[in-house]
Amino acid sequence: MASKKKILKKIQIVITNHFSSPEEAFAFFDKGSDGKLSKGEIVKLLKQAEISGFIRGLVASKLIEGYDNDGDGLVDWKEFKVAIGEILGKSKT
Repeated sequence: MASKKKILKKIQIVITNHFSSPEEAFAFFDKGSDGKLSKGEIVKLLKQAEISGFIRGLVASKLIEGYDNDGDGLVDWKEFKVAIGEILGKSKT
């Protein structure tokens, strides 16, 4: 399996190369327009990041587990912003 560092780097490349801001990336992957990313929506982000299909579901689950602070099984904008801050090497704000 790809290392966490490699997976995060691929996500960073997708966000910085294909979107003008993290907000634009979030809105693009939030297909339900509910302000939250479901596991399926995160899997689509991982597919765009060229994460192997075999591990996408597992990685999506781990991302939700790591960033879903309110326990709803989804990643909202605030949680996504924390994740992106870590991916881009910024402090959590």
